Amino acid sequence: MDGGQLHRLGRRLIELSAAATGQPGDLELTPGERAVLEDVIRHPGGSVGEIRERTGFVQSHVSASVARLRERGLITTAADPRDGRRTRVRVTDRTSRAITRRAGRRIDNAVASAVADRAQAARALVLLDELARLLL
Repeated sequence: MDGGQLHRLGRRLIELSAAATGQPGDLELTPGERAVLEDVIRHPGGSVGEIRERTGFVQSHVSASVARLRERGLITTAADPRDGRRTRVRVTDRTSRAITRRAGRRIDNAVASAVADRAQAARALVLLDELARLLL
């Protein structure tokens, strides 16, 4: 496997993940909002500036995404007690529960839809479990 194949595989796995975990009525996020939210999940209590550094987005984009996510009740913001000019960002409990529910959805049907042959779909599930154990 070369880097290009790995990249395509990664993109395909992301597509399968979205198909497996997404359901009608789930929250829709822009790619920028998703990246900001993922950063906040990985780095609770991070500042807007730190999110900007980690995501590579410009400050105005991060600030706008944080404002939209806050308005939707997905994150909370608070002034840094040591430096009131900085804003600290955390996910809400409601968001954490929704992520946990979504992450717990089974992938079997998404894989079966992607791999027409039943035996190959079952093999793909076994290989994905093995890959997760090795890389995660």
